[in-house]
Amino acid sequence: MEYAACLSRLQRLCSRAEYCASDMYRKALKDLEGDSSAAARVVAALKADKYVDDARYASAFAHEKSSLQGWGPVKIRFQLRAKGISDDDIAAGLAEIEAPKADAKLRRLVEDKYKVLAGDPQCKLKLLKYVLSRGYEYDHVAPVVDSIIAGSEV
Repeated sequence: MEYAACLSRLQRLCSRAEYCASDMYRKALKDLEGDSSAAARVVAALKADKYVDDARYASAFAHEKSSLQGWGPVKIRFQLRAKGISDDDIAAGLAEIEAPKADAKLRRLVEDKYKVLAGDPQCKLKLLKYVLSRGYEYDHVAPVVDSIIAGSEV
């Protein structure tokens, strides 16, 4: 594929969804059959025309993963770093997560999992392991888990 066709295709993709620079570079590299300098020029053009903005991507990614999939900040940060997003852009994206909604989502996740594990002698351990694997920090989830377990014993 030639440079102009690749740029046009990637502009169409970016107009439909958010992408980060590293995702676009991989797509351009594939389209341009491994020509890394041309792929870098495509990404630079996409950035210049505001089709690609890593800060905007980080914000959208953090919001989606937090509100829809119930991911915690640790997992979101890890995934964004894997995509080559800068720490400043990651911090800005995580700052836009609405804490009350994220806390409510966390509580629903724990409650739903508790319903499945109720009566299990290792219930607390399994709940903690579950929410920690979702990317939450122990200090944040331990009180939630304790309150849900205590609330069910009453």
